[in-house]
Formats: sequence, structure tokens, C-alpha cells
Amino acid sequence: MSVNENKVAFISGGNRGIGLETAKKLGDLGITVIIGARDISKGKTAASALVSSGIKADAIYYDANDAASANNVYAYIDQNFGKLDILVNNAGANHEQLMGKNNASTVSKEILHDTFQTNLFSVIEITQKLLPLIHKASAGRIVNLSSILGSLTLHSMPDSPIDPAKAFAYNASKTALNAYTVHLAHELRDSNIKVNSAHPGWVKTELGGEHAPMDIADSYKTSVYLATLDENGPNGGFFHETEVLPW
Repeated sequence: MSVNENKVAFISGGNRGIGLETAKKLGDLGITVIIGARDISKGKTAASALVSSGIKADAIYYDANDAASANNVYAYIDQNFGKLDILVNNAGANHEQLMGKNNASTVSKEILHDTFQTNLFSVIEITQKLLPLIHKASAGRIVNLSSILGSLTLHSMPDSPIDPAKAFAYNASKTALNAYTVHLAHELRDSNIKVNSAHPGWVKTELGGEHAPMDIADSYKTSVYLATLDENGPNGGFFHETEVLPW
């Protein structure tokens, strides 16, 4: 029996882009993958394609803007598996122009609210809901999909490599998500659960745009690395692939 054969992963926003690539690679390792999708028909289509390639997969309705959907995810995993080994908080949103404009003085409260709802508040909500199931796993792993644009160190340094990308709501939501990673990892430091933030890279997704340098096919690497850490792996860190990033 494979070491991963009985492992279960839930991936929010897993029906396309980075989430789907992550599901494919975890599935290839023998892990059962559950796709959380806002459009359940698209989720089921993606899961069916995974099953056709030999992966154990299913899809369930999950919407970051629908608090009740977190309860449904918990009930489904509890009833069918009784535990959760891997949580990949992959779903994210951006409502701003990411490059070439600093909007700190003009960003609206509506954009701030909507961005933080998806990128932070819903992540906290689904994580707290599923934590009892993660505690039942032999080696729980939580991966929060962040962004290098959440790095205060890189934004504030002279000749910053990310200087043109000053969309305040998006960047601040990822900074806050990194803070959640640090705090949750500290709280769980004596448990069997590891919590880390992932910067997948600038990827050619709907959010990343066509000018991004990384193809979707390579976008899974950081998430899968952090989702499959052994007991000696890091906890409470911020990574791109295996490289540590500055907060």
C-alpha cells in the first residue's frame, strides 16, 4: 500500500488553474482529491477528467462568499472519510489593476471588503471549520496560497523587484494571510499539523494574465511541496517552491 493511499486533500478553487494542477499532482501521488468549486458543474467536469486519468477525485460546492458552504464541505469529508490530511486554501480573487498603479489613496471600501472576504476571511473560516478533521490525520498539512506581492520586505526595499505591483487591497490581503499562517502555525506548533504560505509564481491564469512568465502546467510545485512535507519539514514559513521568501 502506498504511503499516500489513504490520504485525503481538499483544494478550494480546484476546478481550474493552479488548483486543478495541484489536484492532478496530488492525485498522481495516490492521494484522494476533493475539489471545492463555486460552479459545481465545472467542478464535477474537472473531477471526472481526473477520474478518467486514474485519480481518485470528487467535487463539492464551495464558495468563499457563502458561509454555509464551509459546513457542507465539513459534513461531506466527515461522513465519507472521517479526517482530512491536506487543506489547500487555493481560492483567491483580485478586483484591481495589479501592475503600474498605486491605489492606496483611492481604493474603495467595497473592493477592500470583497478582496479580504475571499483572500482572508473565507480562508480563516474554512480552516477553522475543517481543523477538527485535520487533527484526526496522522500528519495534517495546511497550505495557504499567498503571493510574493504580500511581502512587506520586498515592497519597502530600495529597487524593489515588485515595485510596479501596488494594488493595495490584493497585496494587503496576502500580507494578512501570511500573518494568519504565522499565528496558526505557532498555535499548532506542538501538534502533527504544519501550516505554510505558498507563492506559486506569476502564472498564466485568469488572475495572473497572459503576460505572466509561468505556465499553468508548472504552477503546482510550491503547493504540492508544502502539502507533502515530512515530519522534519518547515512550519510557519513563506515559500516559492523550496525557496524561503521574506515576509
